[in-house]
Amino acid sequence: MVKVVRMTAVGGPEVLRTDDLPLAPPKPGEVRVRHAAIGVNFVDIYFRKGLYPAGQFPAPLGVEAAGMVEAVGDGVTGFRPGDRVAYAGLPPGSYAEARNLPAERLLTLPADLSFRQAAAALLRGLTAHLLLFRVFGVKPGQTMLIHAAAGGVGLFLTRWAKRLGAITIGTVGSAAKADLARSAGLDHPILYRQEDFADAVRRLTGGRGVDFAVDGIGDATLAKTLSVLRPFGLAASIGQAGGPVPAIGIDALRNVALTRPSILGDIADLDAYREGARAVFAVLADGLAVEIGAEFPLAEAARAQAEMEAGRTTGSIILTAP
Repeated sequence: MVKVVRMTAVGGPEVLRTDDLPLAPPKPGEVRVRHAAIGVNFVDIYFRKGLYPAGQFPAPLGVEAAGMVEAVGDGVTGFRPGDRVAYAGLPPGSYAEARNLPAERLLTLPADLSFRQAAAALLRGLTAHLLLFRVFGVKPGQTMLIHAAAGGVGLFLTRWAKRLGAITIGTVGSAAKADLARSAGLDHPILYRQEDFADAVRRLTGGRGVDFAVDGIGDATLAKTLSVLRPFGLAASIGQAGGPVPAIGIDALRNVALTRPSILGDIADLDAYREGARAVFAVLADGLAVEIGAEFPLAEAARAQAEMEAGRTTGSIILTAP
């Protein structure tokens, strides 16, 4: 039997339930992974709230984890019991002590990367790689706006963008978060509760606007984000932490561009997944830091999500399995 956290309905954190369930042997082509650390991501909250379809209830949650190979099914080559691995992507199910999943989704974990670091960095790093290299292609001297710059994705984006020579502007919710983002290389933090971020961006860019903006907030923030792009700049809408993404009228896109990339859709392609993972592991090996803001036991997944959803966390949030 293994402990598994599942959602029993669409709703708040209270719909998460921990069950003891049997785990069958891995099927042909599958590997059983015993989890040591599990990433908590906003996409998990989107599934829980019904923004993404979760399927039949009780429904599994979680799209990222790291741990040890425990057993392999027939036909699996390249992995054996005892191997250190990590993975990200669909189908959900990482909120568990152990699970079976297709061997093709597994990544061999570099020897110098811990389980905790991998669970904190992989999906966020893949997201940063997608944005910085494929969606936009950030060049030295370009200006970038990063919302929630003290969050897990925000910190990873900031650190990597600075390595590429970008000028970074980021929104944060408190002075402490501003200090954390500065420590990651953020050039210009904006305390959005004290100052209108659009006015601040225009001031910081001399009225020109930013070349590239990353908006994981949604709601009314996205329209304002579009308003601070320079002519023919690009905004990437990657989430809806503040509420559903509103419909955008065509006139709002006059001389600017908007894209809505899906990291889970992108890494469903195995070539893109492995290419991104190689880049993430390489930049981590080169010294890019990963901020783990909080750790919770697997059974406290509901509290972890509640803290993240309320904006009371910084950096990456992980669950630990016994």
